[in-house]
Amino acid sequence: MNQSPSTASEGLSDALPGSPATPQLVPLNPGGGGKATPPSKNSKKGQRLDRGSEEYRLRRERNNMAVKKSRLKSKQKAQDTLQRVNQLKEENERLEAKIKLLTKELSVLKDLFLEHAHNLADNVQPESSTPGQESAG
Repeated sequence: MNQSPSTASEGLSDALPGSPATPQLVPLNPGGGGKATPPSKNSKKGQRLDRGSEEYRLRRERNNMAVKKSRLKSKQKAQDTLQRVNQLKEENERLEAKIKLLTKELSVLKDLFLEHAHNLADNVQPESSTPGQESAG
């Protein structure tokens, strides 16, 4: 059984210097799901396929579809994010306008309250402090 140098370390993860190498886990079936097991020495992962073979063509086709799907998903996510940003900007503008309106309303109500309080204070002066005024009674 001859192994080329490139396949001798096949299935081993990149380990830190001084740490033991651990086998890489791969799915039992190509469809996914199930538990993962270490790859066998006869794994198809390291095999080079002839560019003219049917298996190569099928793998390329599946890969191209996966890439296309991934790019569409990424583009959709970017569009969704942009839409959300625009919604939040609009909501922020509405809230800022509401803050301005409520601030003005608060200012008007404060002024009314202070004016009313001042009028009450003027009308409720003790009689002894205002000489020359007659009591109505």
